[in-house]
Amino acid sequence: MGLIEGLFGWLFGGGLKDMRETVETFRPNAEAEARRTAEYRAAALDQFGAEFSQQRGLFDRMIDGLNRLPRPAMALGVLFLIGSAMVDPIWFASRMQGLALVPEPLWWLLGAIVSFYFGARHQVKAQAFQASLARTLARTPQVVRNIEAIRALRADSPGVADVGDEAEVALGVIGAGENRAVKDWARQRN
Repeated sequence: MGLIEGLFGWLFGGGLKDMRETVETFRPNAEAEARRTAEYRAAALDQFGAEFSQQRGLFDRMIDGLNRLPRPAMALGVLFLIGSAMVDPIWFASRMQGLALVPEPLWWLLGAIVSFYFGARHQVKAQAFQASLARTLARTPQVVRNIEAIRALRADSPGVADVGDEAEVALGVIGAGENRAVKDWARQRN
């Protein structure tokens, strides 16, 4: 035993604290790491919520409305072109001949503009979604407390029918009393 104790004493030092520090060199303390992770997530959520807590002004809402116009305009324009091809093929063919004269670099430029527009629009919507998600997650603790309070009000919860010190209510429930509905029913049967 002396050899093993001497080996562990030399290897881990003289106490439990030294052994804990030695073990934590190879494996992190799970409790401390969980605490650090929770603090990091809470700080990130607070920062994220603070970034998106401000309300949008009239100008921002108007620009957002203008940004919503190109997609429906393009979709309706394509539907209009399809309809015009059926209604007036000559008019449609003359317009398409005009498009055939557009040089290829201009088509590339149009493609880049449309791609950037839709890419930027997607990014704005994704950020707005993340902001709403952060607000929803910030309300989660209150919702959990509300659900627990509602569940405590259920009729089958333990102690919900406890009348406490009110003996009259308890005796009124236990004892037999006059019931007009039962008397009416008995009278109708006789």
